[in-house]
Amino acid sequence: MPSSVSATGPQAYEDDHPWPIVERFLLTLPDGAIGLDVGCGNGKYLAVNRNIFILASDRSENLARIAAQHNQPHVSIVADNLLLPHCSSSFDFAISIAVVHHLSTSERRIQAIASILQTLRPLSHDHSGGISEHGKGGLALIYVWALEQKKSRRGWDEGDEQDVMVPWVMKRNDLADNDLEVKTFDRYYHLYRRGELESDIRRAGGSVIDSGYEKDNWWAITARK
Repeated sequence: MPSSVSATGPQAYEDDHPWPIVERFLLTLPDGAIGLDVGCGNGKYLAVNRNIFILASDRSENLARIAAQHNQPHVSIVADNLLLPHCSSSFDFAISIAVVHHLSTSERRIQAIASILQTLRPLSHDHSGGISEHGKGGLALIYVWALEQKKSRRGWDEGDEQDVMVPWVMKRNDLADNDLEVKTFDRYYHLYRRGELESDIRRAGGSVIDSGYEKDNWWAITARK
């Protein structure tokens, strides 16, 4: 039985503290860059860099509303990450943090990555087929939960089941009578094994610029081919 995750209130779908690599990615973007936060949750990354513009989206109307509280210069909308309502080849960057692993088939996960890649400005190539010195395109940072996290309290590792249901325990205080309301929701996760995220990115039509492991997650920075 996987460990449960305890949370309090609607914001607690995720930790409120930006993860270091995500924060660094956003802070190194040039001033005026325009990008996406696909599956923004409570919008915790919208406050990282006020010198860029982020169009955030989430499938949950409640979470998109919470994210909107971060105010200017960013905005949030309700959108499906399998069919993003954005113009193709238009954005300088995108992030999708702990989102793709909630999709239940390989085809849907690859489709979600392809949908993100489609929004990015493509790389420009020179006459030899290489990347032009002045042709830097948009970049996306994608995070997924890792299978290999034997040092965590969950204890998953190579050889374990990759498709799991994880109980999320939601707690809410009733201010009227000081009672604590507790509800448990099972959330689906696909636990990515080493190299699987990079493989999905390539199958979705992207190239892997960098990748690694942080806080029980695999991450990758990708661009359109």
